[in-house]
Amino acid sequence: MAITVTLPDEYGYVLLATVSTFFVNSFHSINTGKLRKASGVKYPAAYASQEVAEKDPKAFAFNCAQRAHANFTENLTPAIGAMLIAGLKYPVLAGALGGLWSLTRVLYAIGYTKGGPQGRTKFGILSSLSLLSLKLMAAYTAVQIAFH
Repeated sequence: MAITVTLPDEYGYVLLATVSTFFVNSFHSINTGKLRKASGVKYPAAYASQEVAEKDPKAFAFNCAQRAHANFTENLTPAIGAMLIAGLKYPVLAGALGGLWSLTRVLYAIGYTKGGPQGRTKFGILSSLSLLSLKLMAAYTAVQIAFH
C-alpha cells in the first residue's frame, strides 16, 4: 500500500524553521569554541574540571556554554521531527513554533553562558513549551494520518 503525501502550500514555513536549527547549531559551536579558547580548556576535555570552573569565571562560562550546546543537541532530533510531522497538517503553527524554539535556544545559550544555570530558566521554559506543543501536534497529526 502506497501513501501519497501532499505538502500544504504553507509547508515552506516548516522548512524555514527546520533550516534555522542548522544556524542555531553553528551559533552554539562558535560560542563554545570561542569560550574554550578563552578558558584554555584543551581538547579532548569536554569540560573544565569543577575545581577549575569554581575559581575561573572563563572556565565556568565555557562549561555553561558547553552544557547549553549539549542540551540543544539533545533536543534537536525531537524538535526537527516534530516540526516536520506537525507541519503536514498545521504548517503555519508548526513553522511559528519551530522558529520560536530556535530563537529561544539561542537566548537560552546566551542566558546560560552569561548568568550560569539561573540565566537559562526563562528561555528554557519558553523553549520547553514550544517543543512540547510541537510534540503534541505531531502526535495528533500522526494519529489523524494513521486512522484517517
